[in-house]
Amino acid sequence: MTCVVFGVTGGIAAYKAVEVVRRLAERGLDVRVIMTEHATRLVGPDTFRAVSGNPVSVRLFDAPGPAMEHISLARAADLVVVAPATANILAKMAHGLADDLLSTTLLATRAPVLVAPAMNREMYRHPATQDNLRKLRERGVHVVGPESGALACGEEGEGRMAEPPAIVEAALHILGLRGDLSGHRVLVTAGGTREPLDPVRFIGNRSSGKMGHALAETARELGAEVVLVSGPTSLPAPPGVERVMVETAEEMRREVLSRFAGCSAVVMAAAVADFTPARKSEEKIKRGGREGLTVELVPTPDILGELCARRSPGQVLVGFAAETGDLLEKARKKLDDKGVDILVANDVSRPGFGFDSDLNQAVILFRDGREEELDVMPKRELALRIWKAVSGLLGSVGGQVPAQT
Repeated sequence: MTCVVFGVTGGIAAYKAVEVVRRLAERGLDVRVIMTEHATRLVGPDTFRAVSGNPVSVRLFDAPGPAMEHISLARAADLVVVAPATANILAKMAHGLADDLLSTTLLATRAPVLVAPAMNREMYRHPATQDNLRKLRERGVHVVGPESGALACGEEGEGRMAEPPAIVEAALHILGLRGDLSGHRVLVTAGGTREPLDPVRFIGNRSSGKMGHALAETARELGAEVVLVSGPTSLPAPPGVERVMVETAEEMRREVLSRFAGCSAVVMAAAVADFTPARKSEEKIKRGGREGLTVELVPTPDILGELCARRSPGQVLVGFAAETGDLLEKARKKLDDKGVDILVANDVSRPGFGFDSDLNQAVILFRDGREEELDVMPKRELALRIWKAVSGLLGSVGGQVPAQT
C-alpha cells in the first residue's frame, strides 16, 4: 500500500489538514500523521487518528524501544506532505535543522516532499521565507499554494493555505496515481435554475449546488478534465475545474449542448426547473390594486432527453431524480423514459438530507437492472460512489470519447 507521511505544523490552517488526510485515506492510501507539539494545541491527535485510521506520532521519543521512529517513517514514506507548512518548518527544511520528529523525518527521507505554505502575508513575503522556498524548490521539493484571501490575522493577501482538493490533487500527481477518470473529459451540472417573472422575482428551488460541486471536485481528483455548468450558488469553484455560471434552464441547455460532444460522461446533478413563465414582465410587477396574480407556465427544455438523443457510442449519461414518495417506482420509470445509463434517486421529503444538506441518501439504478441502495453519507462520498459506477461503464465501452468537429 502506498504510504503518505503527513506532517501537521502549528499553523491555524491545521484544521484544514484534517480534510486533506481524510481525502487521502479515502483514496486507499496509508496515511501516517506526524504532528508538532504546537499543532496539537490547535487540533487533537485523536482527530487525525480517526480520519487516517493510524496512530499519530508527536514526540521524538514517544515510540517504545530505541528512538528510531523518524527513520522508520522516513523509509516507509512514498511521499511526505507538510500542510500547513509554517515559515518555521520551511526554514528548518531549507537549512537542514532537525529538532523534533517531523523535521528529523524530513531530513532522513528520500521520498518526494510536498509542502503547502500557510502564514501571515508579511511572513510569507519576507525575503528569508522567499529565499527558503527558492532553495527548497531547487532541491526538488514540490510546493502547492499559497492562495490569496482572508487570513486568520484578519488581513487579506497571500499566505492562505491551498484548499484540500488542490493539495490532494498535487499529492496524487506526484505519486503517479492518475485516477479512474484519467484521460477523460466530464461535464457536471449543479444547482437550481431561476426562471424570471420580472426583473426582481423568479421561480426557483432549494438546490444549493453542493452535490454537483462535490461531483466536479472528486472527478478532478480522479484525474478527469472537468467542466461544471452551475446555476446560482454561493459555493466557490472547485480548484482545477472550469465552471460556467448560468441562470435559466435555457442557458444551461445551451452551455451543456455546446460542450457535450467531447465529453466521455455527463452527470446532470442540477435541479433544472420543469416550468418557466410564459411571459416575463419587463418591469417589476406591482401589488397595488391586485386581488391576485395568475402566472401561465410552460415547460422548459428537456436537457437530459436531448443529450440521450444526441449521444455518441461510448458516452455515459447520468441523471438525478429528486422525488417525494414512491422513490423506486418513480426512479425506475424515469430511468426507462430518459434512456440514461445511471440514475441517482433520492427522497427529498426526508428532513436532513438532500437540498441544502451536506448529507444525502440515494439509490443508484443502472440500465441493466442493477440497483444499489446506499446509507446516509456525505455528498462527497456519494460523488465518489457515482464516479466508481461511471468509470466501470467507461471501461466497458472502450474509454474516452474523442472530441467531434
